[in-house]
Amino acid sequence: MNQPHSQRLPRWLKRRVPKGNANHFTAKLLGQLHLQTVCDHARCPNRMECYARKTATFLVLGDVCTRRCAFCALTKGKTRRPDPTEPDRVAEAARRLGLRHVVVTMVTRDDLRDGGAGHVVRTVEAIRRVCGQVSVEVLTSDFAGDRDALDRVIDAGPEVFNHNSETVPRLYRTVRGRKADYRGMLGMFRRIRQRSPRLRTKSGLMLGLGETRQELLDTLADLLDAGCRLLTLGQYLRPSLDQMPVVRYLPPEEFDELGAMARRMGFRQVASGPFVRSSYHAGEMVGRGEG
Repeated sequence: MNQPHSQRLPRWLKRRVPKGNANHFTAKLLGQLHLQTVCDHARCPNRMECYARKTATFLVLGDVCTRRCAFCALTKGKTRRPDPTEPDRVAEAARRLGLRHVVVTMVTRDDLRDGGAGHVVRTVEAIRRVCGQVSVEVLTSDFAGDRDALDRVIDAGPEVFNHNSETVPRLYRTVRGRKADYRGMLGMFRRIRQRSPRLRTKSGLMLGLGETRQELLDTLADLLDAGCRLLTLGQYLRPSLDQMPVVRYLPPEEFDELGAMARRMGFRQVASGPFVRSSYHAGEMVGRGEG
C-alpha cells in the first residue's frame, strides 16, 4: 500500500454534480442561521450530494482549530469565544431540514478549560428539545485526554459517539500533530464502553497516507479491542497544496475487500469506499448498527 500517487485523479474519483435545487436550499438555510459545516470547511467531496439530500454535518465551536493536523483544511489560529446561541441554531436547522439523525462535530479547542465539551452537551440537549425523537451522533476531539470532559459528553446520551483514529500508529503524529496520542484515542473508546455499554461507538480512517495493510489490520484490531464497533474507511484526498500529499489511491475493489475483512474481524457495521467519510450516510449506518 505504499506507492507514489499520480497528480491526476483516477477515474473512480470523478463525481457527477447532483441535479436540482435541494443543495441550494440546504446551503441557504445554513447561511441564514449562520452555521458552519464540516462539509464546507473540510472541502468534503460529498458536500453537494449531502446538501441535495438535505443533510449536513454541523461544525460547532467556531471554524478555527487549535491543532495543526497535516491532512486538514480547517483554519488554524486565534479562536473566538463559543457562541451561546449556536446550540439552538443547530437544533433549528435540524428541525427545518427534517433530519432524523443529526451529526454534530467540532473543532479541537485546547484553549477551553473543558475542551468544548459543555458546548457539545448543550447542542445535544437543544436538538433533543427542539427535534424530539431523533438520534444524535457526536464526532468529538480527544478533549486533550480530559476524562471529565469526555464523561460529560457520554452522559448527554448521544446514540453514537464517534472519534476518528484517522491513521495507523506509525503515522499518527505525522498526520495528527505532536499532541496526538494513539493510546489515548483507544482509551477514549474503553472509557465510553465502560461508562455507557450500550452507546454505539464509531471511528474512521483515511487510507492512502502510506500505511501498510498489516498496519491497518493491526489498527482495526486495536479499535475492536477498545470497544469500537462501527467503522468507516475512505480515501484521503488532499484538500489543497497546503496539506500532506496522497501516497496512494486505492481502487474501489480494494475498499470492498477491506470492508469485508473488517466485518469478519467483528465490526458490526462498516462503510468502506473511496468517497466514504466519517459521517457519510451516518443515519443509515446507525439504523442498521448495534452498540
